[in-house]
Amino acid sequence: MNRQVLVLFLTLFIVMVGFGIIIPIMPFYVTSLGATSLHLGLLMSSFSLVQFIFAPIWGRLSDRVGRKPLIAIGLVGYVVSNLMLASASAIWMLFAARILGGMLSSATLPTAQAYIADTTSVKDRGRGMGMMGAAMGLGMVFGPALGGMLSSFGLAVPFLAGALLASLNLLFVLFFLPESRRGDARVPVAAQGSRLLSLGQALTGRLAFYFVLAFLVSFAMANLESTFSLYSQARLGFTATDMGIVFTFMGISGAVMQGAVMGKAIDRIGEERLIQAGLLATAVGFLLILTAVDLTSMIVFAVAQNVGGSLLRPSIASLLSKRTTEGQGTTMGLQASFDSLGRIAGPAWGGWIFESHHTYPYLTGAAIFLMAFLASVWRSLRTPVRVFDLTGND
Repeated sequence: MNRQVLVLFLTLFIVMVGFGIIIPIMPFYVTSLGATSLHLGLLMSSFSLVQFIFAPIWGRLSDRVGRKPLIAIGLVGYVVSNLMLASASAIWMLFAARILGGMLSSATLPTAQAYIADTTSVKDRGRGMGMMGAAMGLGMVFGPALGGMLSSFGLAVPFLAGALLASLNLLFVLFFLPESRRGDARVPVAAQGSRLLSLGQALTGRLAFYFVLAFLVSFAMANLESTFSLYSQARLGFTATDMGIVFTFMGISGAVMQGAVMGKAIDRIGEERLIQAGLLATAVGFLLILTAVDLTSMIVFAVAQNVGGSLLRPSIASLLSKRTTEGQGTTMGLQASFDSLGRIAGPAWGGWIFESHHTYPYLTGAAIFLMAFLASVWRSLRTPVRVFDLTGND
């Protein structure tokens, strides 16, 4: 791991600790203000909607002005959003906080992915994406556990802790994260504008399948993420502390998979086959969650689902990055847009259908993953998996 990737690893770890702190308590916090599961789904969708709009803008801008300023902007978004959430006393205030936070924080992930592309060779790209995923996974180990513990002092306390961590991380980035884009390597506005793919063009290009796949993965996962705490509370009586424990084990499994396994697995197996394995494993995990009867079984089944999910995003990001020769920020921004689009529709669907029956979000999620798996296998049979050159030619 080179120095730049190490610094970014620490940066993303701290970001995800701050992000993960609020996950176990968000459904309880929302319902304490009189919201329903539908409100919760719409709240998560509104966050993703503005991410969908702004992620490609930030990604494009990072190609022009550099990665470091955009990562800093994203961290400011986390600080502001958490402070607003901590002081919210009405549902509309929650929406305002999430919308502003989503607008600014959407600069973080696509820029971080582009940073990895800047600082790693094509051969090491999968390992770099895996390390980034491991940093996020480790953050999700400590974040939810910390959030569950801090919630005992009040539901607003985890938000304040998240704001503090993001503030410290901002200082860390400003003083220790080097810029990865040389001045002469940044894409001029005019040249960049002539090359950028719009979302519509992305859906008709040779990478369309992977952009659509990014959307489907996010949509299906959002069915779980937006209702998981509510489902566990309604069916098994879980508390915020219980959910912190579940998310901690999920984070550990994700960190191990992405930090210790993904790089070698991509080198030996390739992104295409890892994507297929992840789709099938995640579908099975969704169905297993519905059979959980206590905290132990929920941990085991949630981890099984998360292991499958851990194969997907790094593999998709690595494959897209390898097939992009320039404008990495643009491509990663497009991926983030499709990812956000899934998180717009997914929580709204999950929150709505959860009110009909608490198992429906998981059944629909499993069905989506199974259909995506079959589509991927069919596509592989038609076009055998092979290595693409740097120009992206088949």
